[in-house]
Amino acid sequence: MGILSSLYTGVSGMTAQGEALGVIGDNIANANTIGFKASRAEFQDIISKSLKGVLGGNQIGRGVKIGAVNPILTQGNVDATEKVTDLAISGDGYFKVKGSDGESYTRDGSFHFDREGYLVTNDNQKVQGFGTDEKGNILNKMTDIKFPRALIPAKATKEIKMDLNLDSRMEPTKKFDPKDPYSTSHYSTGVEMYDSQGNKHLLSLFFNKVADRQWEYKGLVDGKEVTGGEEGKLSEVVAGKLEFTVDGKLDSQQVTSSNYNFKGGALQGQEIKMNFGDAIKDGGKGLDGTKQYGKNSDLISWHQDGAAAGTINSLSFNDDGILTAVYSNGQAQDLAQIALAKFENPEALFKVGNNRLKESRDSGTASVGGPGAAGRGKLFAKSLERSTVDLATEFVNMIQNQRGFQANAKTITTTDELLNEVIQLKR
Repeated sequence: MGILSSLYTGVSGMTAQGEALGVIGDNIANANTIGFKASRAEFQDIISKSLKGVLGGNQIGRGVKIGAVNPILTQGNVDATEKVTDLAISGDGYFKVKGSDGESYTRDGSFHFDREGYLVTNDNQKVQGFGTDEKGNILNKMTDIKFPRALIPAKATKEIKMDLNLDSRMEPTKKFDPKDPYSTSHYSTGVEMYDSQGNKHLLSLFFNKVADRQWEYKGLVDGKEVTGGEEGKLSEVVAGKLEFTVDGKLDSQQVTSSNYNFKGGALQGQEIKMNFGDAIKDGGKGLDGTKQYGKNSDLISWHQDGAAAGTINSLSFNDDGILTAVYSNGQAQDLAQIALAKFENPEALFKVGNNRLKESRDSGTASVGGPGAAGRGKLFAKSLERSTVDLATEFVNMIQNQRGFQANAKTITTTDELLNEVIQLKR
């Protein structure tokens, strides 16, 4: 009896509309969930009878079903926060995390450090990224991102680079006397350096013009700091010569003696390169670094590569996802870079709860790399991506599905009245 099928058609409509209301309810419930993407129920009709077979036409539908529930992968608003470990993705990509149930992916960047120093999500999944070597260079090696709590080792000075101007107008009349260095030198300045144990020493440099375009320098430290030195007197640890061209460029530089022997168990004979610039005789152009011009002698800039031992004062992410630590010794070093995963079909990722998704057969394999590379999105530090749920749209959809549910219920009640007429045929 054909009328009975309309009952099941109405039931299918009520079932589909009810499930769609469930999707809408889930969207509304997650209106404030970080990184949440609103979903949409997509219907498909059901055909179970064709009056003309394969000839087409005259087909009777048998209702509706939920064909798919797909996330709408639009970009959520990125809001600034005050938490250092908050990260937001702008564009395509997911954070990769790892836990007891394996690898998963998320857009929720509300991370924090746990008691063991690992960067984790709110459900204690360890955030994955690229590690660094001892010099802070990013390596193509996936690892857990961890807060380094240990004391970082001291680093002995290996090079002192100086950019000066030595006054060409000076007359070579002074003879340097280490007992009275300041009055017997044409120019003096001081720089800091570190021994192998991270102890800081003040290296006082004294420059004397010995001939046209020729200078000598002496480097002295407090005698109590070096082996064989005498407290209260300066001890020489380095000496050298500088030569310039007729137009004031650095022609050559030479270290004539080096005697870095600091006390306290530090390495004896510490090797330190004195770099005054790109000397012409060393293959340079003489333009970068120390020069001899007719103006007052002055130290323009200097740099040394040593450091004392130190602990971390602060951590911060930049917009490339690189975690940088600032240490108590004034040094800054990159520790890791956040990894982002990209999928060919991200709509097919499998939800596992806690704002996490897993790779599925239809989603394709994750392509993991740095932010902003190969189509992956950019990162915003101290920011979070908000939910994409639009409450006004969800309420409109709720009204439509509510009316659809009611209309399908009318199909059933109407069919029931028709069946009652059939029963009344026999009285």
